[in-house]
Amino acid sequence: MRGPLVVKRAFSEPLLLLAAFGSILLATTTLVALTMYASTIAEVGVRRTMETAPLGQVAATIAAPVTGETFPALDRATRAELARAYAGAPAAITTAFRSDSYVRPGQESRKTPELLRFGSYDGLDAHAKLVSGTWPNATERKTVEAAISLSAATALGVKAGQEITTEGRLDHKAVNVRITGVFQLNDPFGDRWTGEQLLTRGVETGEFTTYGPLMVSRETFLSRFATNVNATWTAVPDLRALSPEQLRPFAARVTELRDRLHANGCASCTATSRLPEMLAQLGTAALVARSTMLIPVLQLLLLAAYALMLTARLLADHRRMEVALLRSRGAGTLRLAALAGGEALLVALPCAIVAPFLGPPLLALVNALPWIRASGVRLAPSPDLGTFAVSIGVALASAVLLMLPALAGARRTYVEEQSARGRGGGRGLIERAGADLALLVVAGLAIWQLRRYGAPVTATAAGDLGIDPLIVSGPALALLTGGMLGLRLVPRVSKLAERITARRPTLAPALGVWQVSRRPLKYAGPALLLTMAIAIGIVSMATAATWRGSQQDQARHQAGADLRISGPPDGPELGTFGRGTAFAALPGVTAASPAFRGPVQLSGEGAVLLGLDAGKLDRLFQLRPDLSARSVAEMARVLGSGRPRGAPLELPGRPTTLTLHARADAAVSLRIMVSDALGVWRELPLGLLHPGDNRIDLDLSEIVGRTGKITYPLSVRGLVANPPESGSAQVTVTGLSADRPISLKATGSQPVAVAFGELPGPLPVVLTTDLAASLKLSAGQVGRVNLDRRIVEVKVAGLVDRMPTTAADQPAVLADWATLQAYGLAAGEIPRPATEWWLAAHDGDAGPALAALKKRPEWDVTAVDQRELAERLRDDPLASGLQGALILGFAAALAFAALGFVVNATVAARERMAEFTILRALGVSHRQVFGLLAVEQAFVIGLSLIAGTALAVVVGVLVVPHIVLTGQAAAVTPDVLLDIPWAATAAMLALVAAVLLGIVAVLARNLRGQRQEDL
Repeated sequence: MRGPLVVKRAFSEPLLLLAAFGSILLATTTLVALTMYASTIAEVGVRRTMETAPLGQVAATIAAPVTGETFPALDRATRAELARAYAGAPAAITTAFRSDSYVRPGQESRKTPELLRFGSYDGLDAHAKLVSGTWPNATERKTVEAAISLSAATALGVKAGQEITTEGRLDHKAVNVRITGVFQLNDPFGDRWTGEQLLTRGVETGEFTTYGPLMVSRETFLSRFATNVNATWTAVPDLRALSPEQLRPFAARVTELRDRLHANGCASCTATSRLPEMLAQLGTAALVARSTMLIPVLQLLLLAAYALMLTARLLADHRRMEVALLRSRGAGTLRLAALAGGEALLVALPCAIVAPFLGPPLLALVNALPWIRASGVRLAPSPDLGTFAVSIGVALASAVLLMLPALAGARRTYVEEQSARGRGGGRGLIERAGADLALLVVAGLAIWQLRRYGAPVTATAAGDLGIDPLIVSGPALALLTGGMLGLRLVPRVSKLAERITARRPTLAPALGVWQVSRRPLKYAGPALLLTMAIAIGIVSMATAATWRGSQQDQARHQAGADLRISGPPDGPELGTFGRGTAFAALPGVTAASPAFRGPVQLSGEGAVLLGLDAGKLDRLFQLRPDLSARSVAEMARVLGSGRPRGAPLELPGRPTTLTLHARADAAVSLRIMVSDALGVWRELPLGLLHPGDNRIDLDLSEIVGRTGKITYPLSVRGLVANPPESGSAQVTVTGLSADRPISLKATGSQPVAVAFGELPGPLPVVLTTDLAASLKLSAGQVGRVNLDRRIVEVKVAGLVDRMPTTAADQPAVLADWATLQAYGLAAGEIPRPATEWWLAAHDGDAGPALAALKKRPEWDVTAVDQRELAERLRDDPLASGLQGALILGFAAALAFAALGFVVNATVAARERMAEFTILRALGVSHRQVFGLLAVEQAFVIGLSLIAGTALAVVVGVLVVPHIVLTGQAAAVTPDVLLDIPWAATAAMLALVAAVLLGIVAVLARNLRGQRQEDL
């Protein structure tokens, strides 16, 4: 009897039960999809980060001295320990060796000969290509077979097939070597070859000049060269199968490597790896990513719960008289509870079964989003026990919420229900109890903690990291509290609107507003639902826009320019005067500036010094406008004002050699400063001048490089004379020949620098705000600072909160490149080298220039492309994962709002059919009845849209900048700026209003049809 009664009772209210079914199905499906999404994003993000991590971060290196006899046992022990540490993630292990020094052939009798080294590297043929010849084989013959890199072969003057004889520098044993091949590394500047400068460059210059290494097979090395030399094992694990839960145990095992090797008898073994640090950081990042994705989940939970409670309240109101009659006929509380529970389960259980199968198709729609697709994540999870558990839990909780209002009225008698009908208070129970104010305090505490800790993750009592439930729930509580506080506006605004419309002659607005004012609680529920949904939608849009803007800001800050090239300022292919010419000629480049970026001491404080061409600063320097009170153009003008007055001594023509004539009265060293048209300065030592007349010839090709070209004209910036250790000297430069003679003089009895151009005053600089505060300087102020142990008078051209290319809170100073060099020349210092080149590209697209650079590995440079960096930041699944969750939450919130609005509006209109009939009988037209209904609902819609927007702005300002983090769960540099896309927000609000008003129009038309049928 009970089962059929439950079914019959359920189908007696099809609209409300259908609404309840839709709400529960929407809640279970969306929450199941969000659960699947969060776990998938975290797992895929961790795996992607590990797969794309540089070799230097994931590899473990073990080094120990070995001989041919000790190596086999040590090799077995090392590989066993690596296998134990990398359980679950098998590692590819390579072994490398370097020999003692051998004398370069033909220099055996020299006191300080040039040297050779032999080496061996497992699988070298997989990481290099032969230019000529073949790879060496292990042989027992007297002659050793070896391969050599192209750079070393060029420097030594050897080629494939040639035989040479060398001898050990320590044991003087002769070694016959046949060069079997010449090779070139595929990626000479990759992480694999970190610490292998001899192998990548072919030549090392220091106390001794060393060439090589001559690469031989492992067997040959162990039998001929393993004389207590260093062996290195490099293990690169396969991290693809590692789950986020395995990160910390795996990192702990890698950390124990050195101690376990020492315990097993290898006291001289060293083990280094950045993998534990990376894995620990990655574990934190995965935890933070999951915690931030809980924020939209909790927002959606609150919204779903309220929407369901609203439907349940409508259902309970419809059944109040029915329940009272059942109560009067002997139905007890248990019987009524069983009826309500059975009805709720009848609706909820099908949702629990269906939702896990609807989650994957919903995620497929999310997967079509551009930024999710760009990250390479493929959201294709399948239902498992976890998803069914979530679905059943949400469905059961929904069933409880659905039956609670029915149980709350189960004790009322029929008379009590009759007397309670039609009563409407101006204040709800929550408002009367002050619960909304209490929730405001809790939400404020949660948001304060979020702003303090910077993420919804805090340390647990055990010292580990965990998700803080209060912090995670803060944004959801803020939205709920703000919406509940907004309910206080409904009776007040409706009373005000009633007084205004009562004075007007039109009937519909007056009746509509009077209806809302008479029963404000009837409209407060839909208003709160719509307010929360709008707020969630705008906050989601703002978070997504803020995140995308922050990725762009981070890329601009890290790159500094469209393309930033760094590398040694001089090299065999491109010399000092050859690099700028080559870089400026790259395709798409519109501006180029040499740059110095390095550490300096400024009045005892460490800082980063950045020197750039002030004349090109506005085209190159990517500084976010809010980081400085002055624009880049304004600061550039002040920085450029410190350049020397007077032009440098320009050398006519296109000279490739310089000839200088000088007369000295004592032995003195002389240096000349020359610059090219790109502003690169180079000191050319003229050597020691002897008393009398001197002639010095300089070959400029040595500072251009093999493939470099000079950008003319060249200019002489000045000369520096260093007198002898005792006494003084006078130097007169009688002529500087560059196609034709040019006369100039420079004399002095002390170390003297003669510059062509007079410094106009203090050195203009731009300082970071923290550095300026420590120096007690402000914008426009002049002061004296100690710059690398030299007192310099500076003028503050501007202040910036964060200097591009520097880390967070790192003090930095920016100066004009030419002015900085001129100040160094005045003090007789060596000019600062151009360690970097900053380039601007057409439309900001440095792709063509970057592609051209990648084809020239011999230039020995690394490049940072701003657009490529921005794409890499945007495509990081851990960083971008929140966006998909926000989209799901946003769509679900609008669906809940639309569903709740339709149900409430329909029920309210049907309840007032008799009222509408009386109004029609009194002569009120159908258009006026529709106007009455439209005014009522427009009041709810308009108030909700305004309140929801205001609430979203408040929550966005307080919360959004603190949940936008990097992929490593670190704070963002520069600071996050809230970005509310007002155009998209206005379009969304207009669309929501149009849809809801359209629903009202359809509802009014249906009511008219029903009334005509009744007549």
